[in-house]
Formats: sequence, structure tokens, C-alpha cells
Amino acid sequence: MDNLTNPRLDFFRSQIGNDMSGSISPFGRWLKGTIRAADYGRLVVEYTIREELTNPAGVLHGGAAAGILDDLVGATVFTLGREYAYTSVNLNIDFLHAARLGESITAIAEVIREGKNIIHGEGRIVAADGKIIAKCATNLIQTSMKLPI
Repeated sequence: MDNLTNPRLDFFRSQIGNDMSGSISPFGRWLKGTIRAADYGRLVVEYTIREELTNPAGVLHGGAAAGILDDLVGATVFTLGREYAYTSVNLNIDFLHAARLGESITAIAEVIREGKNIIHGEGRIVAADGKIIAKCATNLIQTSMKLPI
């Protein structure tokens, strides 16, 4: 799709610096990320590790990290301006470092391959010092649900 006629990408770009309270994803709204960059096939969102996102040791829960990456890669697919919704068929994740309560983390998601029915994406969560907290690879499949413009 032509970047100049992509209202979904335009929406994400208009939200840079804002939280994701306008997301169509209820889970994405709950995560309370702040959009830092939006490009065709790429989103960057900053999150603060809240207590609800931690495990008993006070570090980012693996399920929360997986949720952040899954939600953000899904949102990144929206930047492609496709007519139909996509859903994850798998999510392979590596947990590489801890992020502690109160810390700020940045999640980056990118579309690696745009097939007609399958989209391959990758994501990573990075600490302020540059350490990779978690990284993922995922495939999403086109559904029969048409998206609103």
C-alpha cells in the first residue's frame, strides 16, 4: 500500500508522544504504552513496568513481556493498511534479561515479510541501558474480519 494513502499509519503517526488509550485493543490500552515512532511496518512504544506487570520477584513477568510483544506486533500489522484483520498463529519468545518494577522499557516491532495471507514479524523489548529484555518472532494470518477504515 502507498504510504501516502494509509489512514491507519496516519493515525499512529498522529499519536506519537501519546499513550495508547486510543488503541482498538483493550489489552493494548491496559498496557499503557506511549508511542515513540510509527512507520510503515514498524512501531516503537515505551512502557513503564507497573506492579501488575511483574512476577513475585518484582521483575517483568514473562507473560507480560510476551503480551507486550504480541500486542505490539499486531498493532504494527495495522500500519500496513490491510483490508482484513490478522491474528497470531505462533509466538516464539526468548527472555534474555530482567526489567524491574518502575523501569522504563522500549518495545520495537517490525514486519519482516508481508505475504498475502501470512505476515512475519519480529519484536524486542529493550532496557534504557540497551540490554535486550526479550525478543520474539511471530507469524500472523489473515482473518475474514474486515477492518474499519
